[in-house]
Amino acid sequence: MSAPPPRKLRPDLPAGPFLVVGLARSGQAVARMLVERGIDVRAVDSGHPEGAAGLREVGVEVVLDEDGLALLEGVRTVIKSPGVPTEAAVITEALERGMDVLGEMEIAWREIPNRFVAVTGTNGKTTVVEWLGHVYRAAGEPVAVAGNVGTPLSSLAGAVDPEATVICEASSFQLEDVLAFAPECAVFLNLAPDHLDRHQDLGFYLEAKLQIFAHQGNDDVAVYNGDDPALIETDLGGCARRVAFCTGDGSDCDVTLAQGTIFHDGAPLLAVDELGLLGEHNVANAMAVATAALSMGLDRDAVREGLRSFAGVPHRLEPIAELGGVRFVNDSKATNVASATVGLRAFGGGVHAILGGSEKGESYEPLLDPVRERCVACYLTGASAGRLAEALAPASESGVEIHRCADLEQAVSHAAAAARSGETVLLSPACASFDAFENFERRGERFRELVEALS
Repeated sequence: MSAPPPRKLRPDLPAGPFLVVGLARSGQAVARMLVERGIDVRAVDSGHPEGAAGLREVGVEVVLDEDGLALLEGVRTVIKSPGVPTEAAVITEALERGMDVLGEMEIAWREIPNRFVAVTGTNGKTTVVEWLGHVYRAAGEPVAVAGNVGTPLSSLAGAVDPEATVICEASSFQLEDVLAFAPECAVFLNLAPDHLDRHQDLGFYLEAKLQIFAHQGNDDVAVYNGDDPALIETDLGGCARRVAFCTGDGSDCDVTLAQGTIFHDGAPLLAVDELGLLGEHNVANAMAVATAALSMGLDRDAVREGLRSFAGVPHRLEPIAELGGVRFVNDSKATNVASATVGLRAFGGGVHAILGGSEKGESYEPLLDPVRERCVACYLTGASAGRLAEALAPASESGVEIHRCADLEQAVSHAAAAARSGETVLLSPACASFDAFENFERRGERFRELVEALS
């Protein structure tokens, strides 16, 4: 068992007054955090997000349904929420004026002196973060978990046990706006095309992700996937000690997989069939969890127990019901092609896949092989249905039925009517949800409601 890296000092907050741009969950949280510290805060959103107006009650100057350009006068630092693109007019103008522009993650990290484990990657972040939190709890260690779609990191400032390890998701949208963020342990799970509508191409996307390592020091740990070509062929940056996990017995990997068993430093840790989660991707997730936890000094037996007893997270290959021998599985968090491919291949066959949603600029061609291999039928919904139908048309030659559906309700109805005992109805959209739902959580909840109504 290794000792955890020492906690590091944080840079001071930049000079105020502050302008917070974007008032979804993280924007609201960072505005509240700064006001609690007696700092002058203005906040703006081009829309009217729920709860934003309530910031006025705690002393924030709030402007909604505007671009915020007029609010830059007298401001010294701009905080950009993850959902706000750099191309937004107020951000562009702030940068042209030479103002500091930072992300909510950077600001929150500076105000939370705890050890950090930060997790990035295209797929699996939420599962690995929640799994790590479970492992820490199994070890009897204090822990706090924050996510880019869950608890905002800023909400932990001043509210978390000083001895707790903070485990947080780090999306590309968050990492593109860090300046000094340096977690004691940084984890990079995998890379696949995603958010190309925001990051232009895969190179820019990878560059944003690599910011998780960029400012780490010699005492820190950089955990990475030794099977991912994008990571093993790239300079990860920073000065942290490199620790890899990989399938196979790679000599450069600390956590490996052989003969159905996960090994650490050459000694057996856990048999794969003891894991409670579906899919080969969760074996890789388990290995990432083990690598990070052991690198942070957790007891080996506690790590083993935490790996064994974790039950998964909502909306990621989440079993909803079994009706007439048909399994219904909610994988609404599969908001990109790579994640949906993993979802499809988690089953041996007999899948009725519900695909589609809003566009993210990805090619759907990589779905063709897993659809051919695993699916009986596909039910296509949303703004992406046309392009999905075109990409998956060759699968019909292999006997896969392709159906265009008006909405999720119709897709669930048709899939449930067609599925036979032993088969699976799987919501794994490969797309974002914003054409029909506020977020992937609401889409998954609606799927659950529709399935429950079938019974």
